[in-house]
Amino acid sequence: KVGDVIRIRPGDNIGGDGVITSGQGSVNQASITGESLPVDKTVGDPVFAGTINLNGALEVRVTKAGQDTTIGRVRELILAAEKTKLPFMRIIDQYMGYYTPLVLVIGALVWAFTQDLNRVISVLVVACPCAFILATPTAMVAALSAAARLGILVKNIGDLEAAARITAFVFDKTGTLTSGKLVVSRLNPLGGIAPAELLRLAASVETLSNHPTARALVQLSEEAGVPLAEATEFKETAGRGVSALVEGQRIIIGRAAWLKDNGVPEDFMKSVDLDEAAGFSLLFIARNGECIGWVGLQDQVRSEAAEAVKGLQSVGIRRLSMVSGDRKPVAERVAAEIGMPEVVAECLPQDKVEFVRASKAKGYRVAVVGDGVNDAPALAAGDISIAMGAAGSEVAIHSATIALMNNDLRRLPFLVRLSRMARGVINQNFLFGIFFIIGGLAAASGGYLNPIVAAFLHNVGSLIVVFNSARLVRMGEELEPFAAPATPEASGPGGSVTLVPRAA
Repeated sequence: KVGDVIRIRPGDNIGGDGVITSGQGSVNQASITGESLPVDKTVGDPVFAGTINLNGALEVRVTKAGQDTTIGRVRELILAAEKTKLPFMRIIDQYMGYYTPLVLVIGALVWAFTQDLNRVISVLVVACPCAFILATPTAMVAALSAAARLGILVKNIGDLEAAARITAFVFDKTGTLTSGKLVVSRLNPLGGIAPAELLRLAASVETLSNHPTARALVQLSEEAGVPLAEATEFKETAGRGVSALVEGQRIIIGRAAWLKDNGVPEDFMKSVDLDEAAGFSLLFIARNGECIGWVGLQDQVRSEAAEAVKGLQSVGIRRLSMVSGDRKPVAERVAAEIGMPEVVAECLPQDKVEFVRASKAKGYRVAVVGDGVNDAPALAAGDISIAMGAAGSEVAIHSATIALMNNDLRRLPFLVRLSRMARGVINQNFLFGIFFIIGGLAAASGGYLNPIVAAFLHNVGSLIVVFNSARLVRMGEELEPFAAPATPEASGPGGSVTLVPRAA
């Protein structure tokens, strides 16, 4: 029940959504996010029902149980999706009421001309439209299974079918093409200090702060294995900076104005070659009244974003756009980094909606991709809408027609390919069912099929359709989890350090 603390041993399935209160281990979250590689978890991290603890003993405080869990909601939505119908399926249902009388008339005509009861029975058996009826639902269920395996949650199969006709994608920037979290992109020591020493002093002070820039510095020090010193007499001035004593040295960290207010000479600004207007946040570090370096931080672009853009272009998407409320230099930098052909910056929510509507007015079928929280109006304006990072987020699951349970943008070109493949399989099944029934009726009426052979062929036809549709289940097996942790490339003692992603 909610509020219970449960112990999860190695190899156990986690019984509810919750937060780890004790222990650490690796968790296989493939059933939720579609990522096959395990995720390391420690105290304070969320876990999901239906995932598997691979190693380490965990104690988890349950926050959601039963149908309220993430996997419970996903299950309900998948079952609801399987009950929905494509427009084509509804047309078939509409006319199937005329099919049985037609078959009975054909059977009566065969009896009238041949007086052969075996032929009549064969006609009735072979005319049973199982292969025809199974053509669409088997393909769509197989496609839904392939999508769900990779963490793509489709609420209505009509939206999955519509993805095949999409000709334009509109992306939000923050939280969609970028992670929405600050990361250190540049370490620039001054005065001969080593980059590792600059990071050690800065992170030792910032470990006592909860500011996003502080968390970015501490995270980098942990990834680099830099040992931290104890900081005392810590003081933080909101919006300006922090100061503390580290090994008897007064360390001041903050913006340029904060250092100047604390008596640090202004000549340190000459070394800055980054433009804050382009989306960089600069922190300066001073030791005993002398600036010893600065740190450049920026919102990290998702490692797979450029690959996803190329993938969408390769599947024939004619227009790719990034619509952001951020400043133009920032948006243009991100667009250039990932190869986005079109960028529109400084947009209010209503401006994003107007952009989507204008694209539709030009004849494009538009898919809108956002983080599902602040992009609801634009998501609603698209032909289909795709929300990022829906695992554990009720807002994201309910704000879009399709939800990605993880943040891997490479799922988008796969979704288009899957939709087109599903449409092709449906057409194959449908044509096979039509020709099978017409051929079977002709053969049975001509006396070439007896009832036993007709029954056998009827089952064979159904199996052919099912196995043809089952090919869709294997789609996406080539997609592996994307992991590109940052690694420092140093230019030597006292030199600048630029952080680059490790090749996947």
